[in-house]
Amino acid sequence: MAADRDRRYPAVPGVPLAVLTPPTWLTPEERALLEEPPPSWILRPRFSRERGLGGRPSPSGPPVPHSHQAANTLVEQVRRAIRERHYSGRTEKSYADWTRRFLAYHRGIDPARMGADEVRAYLTHLALARRVSASTQNQAFSALLFLFREVLRRQLTDLETTPRAKTPVRLPVILSPSEARSLIAGLPRRLRLVGALMYGSGLRLQECLMLRVKDVDFERRVLVVRDGKGRKDRETVLPQLLAAGLRRHIDRVLADHARDVADGRGAVTLPDALDLKYTRAAWAPGWYWVFPAAREYVDRRTGLPCRHHLHPTVLQRAFREAVEKVGLTKPATSHSLRHAFATHMLEAGYDIRTVQELLGHRDLNTTMIYTHVTTVGSKGVRSPLDQEVLRPPLQGDPIG
Repeated sequence: MAADRDRRYPAVPGVPLAVLTPPTWLTPEERALLEEPPPSWILRPRFSRERGLGGRPSPSGPPVPHSHQAANTLVEQVRRAIRERHYSGRTEKSYADWTRRFLAYHRGIDPARMGADEVRAYLTHLALARRVSASTQNQAFSALLFLFREVLRRQLTDLETTPRAKTPVRLPVILSPSEARSLIAGLPRRLRLVGALMYGSGLRLQECLMLRVKDVDFERRVLVVRDGKGRKDRETVLPQLLAAGLRRHIDRVLADHARDVADGRGAVTLPDALDLKYTRAAWAPGWYWVFPAAREYVDRRTGLPCRHHLHPTVLQRAFREAVEKVGLTKPATSHSLRHAFATHMLEAGYDIRTVQELLGHRDLNTTMIYTHVTTVGSKGVRSPLDQEVLRPPLQGDPIG
């Protein structure tokens, strides 16, 4: 089997991998899998410069120490490749994590000697043993394609036969206007403005928390979403009902920021390399967060005390508590406020192209899903039994 793998996938110098020790982030099932004794051809007690790992010829020269240091090096190469392409931080974290899990599953095998068979085996393990969702399996597939094509510089063949899970089409959970308002009122006072903006402007949670003071235009009554999903900027509506309260909130936030700056603190992170181009922008009021976090942190790169925006889990936890507090039986999340915005805009008579631009959808088909849940009933269709002109004369109450 080893000779067959070496013949099908010749090794690429510079990407060696020793046998992995079980990292702490593995699940109990994956840890048990790693703790099984490896085959004899994977690990031998001694390494040889001539024979390499496990008695096989080593094309990469000197032997590799018995540790997972090589795996960490490969993960850092994945991170570097993602940053070179200016992908989002969430994509970097996700792809790096899938790379670690893939290497842990195929323990002790040089990634340069792996190919479509190993990718297919891991995806099958995710579907059958781990029972992950279709979107999770597809995310792992994309991460492994990036690993082989962009980092290892190898084109995987025969991937056409690799089973790709089909993501089911689900209708979003839609809240009525009264339900949306009750959930917002059920949030803690300091978080109600966040929930109201998500519902009133159709913002994603991360987009709302990443708002900066300069992105709020009270004169034009718009919010500018910077670097949204797909690294796209867009404008959305600023509800007139929230304008006065948002202005007072920003005034309080900037007053606290001024005191931090006077104490030698108050810096924020800037996108890309703007901190090098504008050396004082990190302390400027316009770049400060609309919803700053309560605690500061020390930037490891600069050593300065900085303040980040509010963490998403703060609102997610508060929203779950609000759902229980108001007694809502729908499986609503914070993203349901964005769904409610789109649905209620369509019900108010706005055309779907306008709603698409406000939501920032690239494809109109993504926005079309809300046409299936608008108005009362399915697609706004009235039952013939509810139409007076078609209702036959019935003796008494047919239901009773």
